[in-house]
Amino acid sequence: MRALLAVLLLCVPVLGHAQTPAPQISVLTFAPGEIYWQRFGHNALLVRQAGQALVYNYGIFDFRQEHFFLNFARARMRYRLDVTPLYPTLQYYAAENRWAVEQHLALSPHQARALADFLAWNARPENAEYRYDYFTANCSTRVRDALDQVLGGALRRTLQARPGHGSYRSEVLRLMAPQPVLMLGMDLGLGPRVDEPLDQWQEGFIPMRLMAALRGVRIAADDGTQRPLVASERWLIVREDRTGAPVPYPTALFLSVGLALGASMWGLNRMRAHTAARIALGMLAGGAVLVWALAGSVLLLGWLATEHWGMAANRNLLLLNPLWWVLLPCAAGQWRRAPSRPRRVARLAMGVLATLSVLSLPWALVGVQPNLHWVALLLPPQLAVLHLLRSADDVRGAVASG
Repeated sequence: MRALLAVLLLCVPVLGHAQTPAPQISVLTFAPGEIYWQRFGHNALLVRQAGQALVYNYGIFDFRQEHFFLNFARARMRYRLDVTPLYPTLQYYAAENRWAVEQHLALSPHQARALADFLAWNARPENAEYRYDYFTANCSTRVRDALDQVLGGALRRTLQARPGHGSYRSEVLRLMAPQPVLMLGMDLGLGPRVDEPLDQWQEGFIPMRLMAALRGVRIAADDGTQRPLVASERWLIVREDRTGAPVPYPTALFLSVGLALGASMWGLNRMRAHTAARIALGMLAGGAVLVWALAGSVLLLGWLATEHWGMAANRNLLLLNPLWWVLLPCAAGQWRRAPSRPRRVARLAMGVLATLSVLSLPWALVGVQPNLHWVALLLPPQLAVLHLLRSADDVRGAVASG
């Protein structure tokens, strides 16, 4: 009897574990918010177990983190996984007027336990931080990767075989459309590496895209049959969907503005006998060259001095180039009745910039990066400035003879 009792006591923990219900795992998807860092939407994993409903959120960052803005500039941001109860999480998103959808996953008990155990381990302070990347390591890709891990790679294999809806750039512009200044700035700063067509695995960096993709995924059941990964779906917060629509490139509008700037400089130069026209010309030409030089410096530093891989080899560097700094004194000096002649270094810079500016047009027509609209905006005024500086000798000669 004693031996039998000992065996039964040893079996109690095993039997108790076997009878413990497996956790229920869901993917939560939240609508984009109004603030710029909320424009891509958000998602998280929900674990229901032992009377608790815990949200595992990979999207936590802190402005007070040491060197946060320096790390942001260098693309070395550190994000972390945080765990919060479901109800306060829903209260937060409801207060921001953002919808929320729950997708309950049809994982096997073994898969559900493995995922819950992984998330609990990942949430420990020593494991919670990760290196953030906008496109390849954000809140949504971490959710996607955790699911793929417990599914033995089945999610990746399925989604990589399906074409996506566009490119990294098109997704960025679509979601940033409600904030046009930031949208245009991001479009200007991104290079051709973000313009390759995406598959559904890659576009899972957008929570709403991942939510839609999961609906079409089927996984193997224990009996060898196939079943949908998403067992059920429901709204947790019902709000109007305000996700941005695809943004067309307004090339005609950009060209109109560019031609207007170029024509204004040409017209003011024709009226340079008037002091007001010269002052306006110096401010317009000098301001434009200053903006081009600053923008070119940012683009070049973003490519060579940071880990923002999406900024690499940006074709807009043909137009926005740090060489414009060399011409800034000459451009700003157009307010003088007899502007100073460009020195040898300035003349050399003018030749290089003229060549690069002209080359930007055919490259925009045949290249991968869709930047024809930026060429349309920048090429006319840049050619006008270069012509203006080139004709400085003629202006000085005319003033001397007069």
